[in-house]
Amino acid sequence: MVNPYTESTRDNVITRTFSVEVDSHELVWHRDRRDRYVSIVEGDGWRLQMDNQLPVNLEPGDSFPIPKNTYHRILKGTTDLVVEIVER
Repeated sequence: MVNPYTESTRDNVITRTFSVEVDSHELVWHRDRRDRYVSIVEGDGWRLQMDNQLPVNLEPGDSFPIPKNTYHRILKGTTDLVVEIVER
């Protein structure tokens, strides 16, 4: 399976870009092996849904933790989404 994003790493910060062209079916429920701290750099209309919770809007400037082994997914927006991730 090919990832639904492009990625680069610099100084232990992972930058991921999700294209507005990504197929919504590629944005699946998943969980990560490490704790992550995610910051939204840019993107309009994207949302994050954590396990057993309603989706929340992702706005540039927002930051939040995603604990390891917690199911979550993102829901497609109207522009490209760029996030910065620091694993802990």
